[in-house]
Amino acid sequence: MTPANEIHVRRALDVAREALATDDIPIGAVVLSPQGHELAAAPNAREALGDPTAHAEILALRQAARTHGDGWRLTDCTLVVTVEPCTMCAGAAVLARVSRVVFGAWQPKTGAAGSLWDVLRDRRLPHRPEVVGGVLADECTALLERFFANHR
Repeated sequence: MTPANEIHVRRALDVAREALATDDIPIGAVVLSPQGHELAAAPNAREALGDPTAHAEILALRQAARTHGDGWRLTDCTLVVTVEPCTMCAGAAVLARVSRVVFGAWQPKTGAAGSLWDVLRDRRLPHRPEVVGGVLADECTALLERFFANHR
């Protein structure tokens, strides 16, 4: 775990807290340029948008693709997320050609970066990003646990 990864996951945590205002699950995603500059950031917005695909990762990847200037390709970019991506989000990261995925909390029920599945490193796919998991996992998990404790 590098200090830079921790800084970026902390930024994603700040973004995740924005989801609380709309009663969305507090997950945040940030996409970094090849130089490490923020291209996009988004919280979960399924409730706010009434859209089952409005996961933080999907929204951030869409915004980053518009900003980055290489069409849909996010080559040499990094996706940073507070929680291990699900299969939809992992697939989107692969299709966007991100070079790295960094995440906080492991998600044993739906995670697709090594917990339940490993879409990101599946050798059958033409692109496999580097994966760094468990960065500030305790902080990321605590945010989710507080949210769900208040919603059950």
